[in-house]
Amino acid sequence: MALPGGFNLIELGSVGSTNDEAKSLAATGAPDGTVVRAASQTAGRGRNGRTWVSKKGNLYFSLLVRPACTAQIAVQLSFVTSIALAQTLSGNLPVTTAVTCKWPNDVLVDDKKIAGMLLESAPLGKGPLDWLVIGIGVNIASYPCDVMYPATSVHAAGAPNIAADELLAAFCRRFAKWRTIWIDDGFVPVRDEWLARAAGLGGEIGVHLASGSITGIFDGLDEQGTLIVLREDGERTKITAGDVFFPTASNQ
Repeated sequence: MALPGGFNLIELGSVGSTNDEAKSLAATGAPDGTVVRAASQTAGRGRNGRTWVSKKGNLYFSLLVRPACTAQIAVQLSFVTSIALAQTLSGNLPVTTAVTCKWPNDVLVDDKKIAGMLLESAPLGKGPLDWLVIGIGVNIASYPCDVMYPATSVHAAGAPNIAADELLAAFCRRFAKWRTIWIDDGFVPVRDEWLARAAGLGGEIGVHLASGSITGIFDGLDEQGTLIVLREDGERTKITAGDVFFPTASNQ
């Protein structure tokens, strides 16, 4: 298959992890826009070392970017990626389907997880990152049942004829568009677009942290993409890392 200009596709069979393959390529000088795609993964992973179930028929790929900025700024590309994924899915699913973004790195369809991502970068230093790898998994033909949050797939959500090739090419086009917006105009338009699709915005959420859990109202994102939770006592707590859940949702 062919990808839009600026992207170079490497297709593999079964690998341990597309992120590991992309990181190896990054270390040997692979260019910005390298996309590593695999039919399946034997050691796919999500955030915090969780296993990402990687059966054949779904979409597994990693995108190598060389962002020329610090790690603190480069993490904003997770929101660029979420928007590109959400818009791609919206364009291929029934119009009545609700496609939302769940902080920090998931995409939901009708409140069920359909896609997620994992960002990994070169060893941190004081200057710009040498590279950033964005690993992405999209449930196309199947989805796991024994997981923390309910899941779904593109086919189950009402688009049984959509192929992974189509979604990958469409994602790359949208990623390129939103990355250009991010570079030219900064994080504000990206944050605004992400918030327009944010799951749970303005409602009660909980956040699992390394030190415990907190609950409050999802009050938005700050200028870096940090989650803001309005606590019962009026305090606005900023969270840089955690797992969001929705205490009042029927599927939790």
